[in-house]
Amino acid sequence: MDHQPKEGILGGSADHPDSASLDSISAGNVVAPVPIDEAQLVRRIDFRVLPILFIVYVVSILDRVNISYALTLGLPDELGLKGSQPNVALTVFFIPFIIFEIPSNLLLKRLKPRFWLSSCVFVFGVVTIGQGFVQNYHSLLATRFLLGLAEAGIFPGSFYLISFWYKQEEAQKRFTVYWSSTIVAGGFGGLLTSAIANLGGVQGLSSWRWVFILEGIATILVAVAALFFVSDFPREANWLSENEREFLLKKTESEEPHTVPITTVDIKSFLSKPTNWLGALMYFSLLVSVYSVVYFVPSIVKDLGYSTIQTQLHSVPPFAAALGFTIISAYLSDKFQLRSPFIFPALSLLITGLAILRTVHGTEHFSAEYAAIILTTIGSVGIGGHVVCWYLMNLRGHAERSIGSAWMICFGGFGGIVATFAFLKQDSPYYRTGYSINLATASLCVVVHACYGLLIWRQRKAMNHGDEKSGYVLYM
Repeated sequence: MDHQPKEGILGGSADHPDSASLDSISAGNVVAPVPIDEAQLVRRIDFRVLPILFIVYVVSILDRVNISYALTLGLPDELGLKGSQPNVALTVFFIPFIIFEIPSNLLLKRLKPRFWLSSCVFVFGVVTIGQGFVQNYHSLLATRFLLGLAEAGIFPGSFYLISFWYKQEEAQKRFTVYWSSTIVAGGFGGLLTSAIANLGGVQGLSSWRWVFILEGIATILVAVAALFFVSDFPREANWLSENEREFLLKKTESEEPHTVPITTVDIKSFLSKPTNWLGALMYFSLLVSVYSVVYFVPSIVKDLGYSTIQTQLHSVPPFAAALGFTIISAYLSDKFQLRSPFIFPALSLLITGLAILRTVHGTEHFSAEYAAIILTTIGSVGIGGHVVCWYLMNLRGHAERSIGSAWMICFGGFGGIVATFAFLKQDSPYYRTGYSINLATASLCVVVHACYGLLIWRQRKAMNHGDEKSGYVLYM
């Protein structure tokens, strides 16, 4: 690009205020321009939109994966789980999670995001508390099903909402901030569980029950905060002036109201595009490894010879490394306005880490195994936000993005189902089947990303030489 904008608090562009004015104040026949300080506006958006969505998804991930820590704190023995029953309990979450992704986004469009998202958070907070009082396998399955139902709309709905607050070259850092909630939850979950583990026996309840109860209470408090602090779409945000609202809608090319209905024509058009199928496969193939990491890192670390508390603490460094990687790469991605060059190197780290874990075992290779866990976490969890941003910000308008965000996350749910049966207890401690499955899907991930990048490159080339002369840019 010939013009390099100034940067806001997270790197948002800010042209000279005089050139940013898109509104005016009329006084009789005199029209006076009203300047907009874009850098200041971007900073306000950063503080009003992102923090509460970040917190919402932290508790969402904690409530989704805290069962992985509970499995190391005695849940299977107390409930009498046998064989693959723990894996089934993980899997049942994804059934309603997949089915209700798109309907949830349609409800978010119809209702205000703050009402819909806060209601979802409240419900899965209550369900999480309920998990702390389950007495058998069947009640555990019921609570996991209800949890998946309540959480279905959080992730796609939040990405859908964020995409309309920023233009494309500002988006990667913001998507990464939101996605980083996954990484923070993964690391913080280990620290939190190591502290809660000391509550075993209090009020006659096991430590794993306290994990669910306390995290569920925290979730309900977040739901109350979300009702007041989650922002709606720019067109309905009452904290923007009319001048700022119109400027933002023009800047992000999102003048279309979110209330525009989704028709069967929209859905057929969406499904007819190969890029949308590739976007779904990109996320599916990556999420197999992401869910393998967030669900099974505690069990894998424990099999390296750590005690229960040490297991929780040593589950933190892989997520810390992934957080550092994703922040640095997101900054560079927006700086150079490129996406794929930061995804493919991470995928090579993922494949390298999985290959080491698949082939290297034994106490004499402890350091190599633990380093491989870190590489695997960086290469999977560390780039999820990049993949979502690359795909979602190449879509246009409320129709495509509402369908597309749910469509992509829906396929991620299928990746979660594969992951929950990849690491079975009888395969411990080597988990060769799980690592082989992850190697296969990681290799598929590389191929699908390359195909998607090729199609985007061809579309960009056609746009540059065709009749379509809008300011819209497809990112590589």
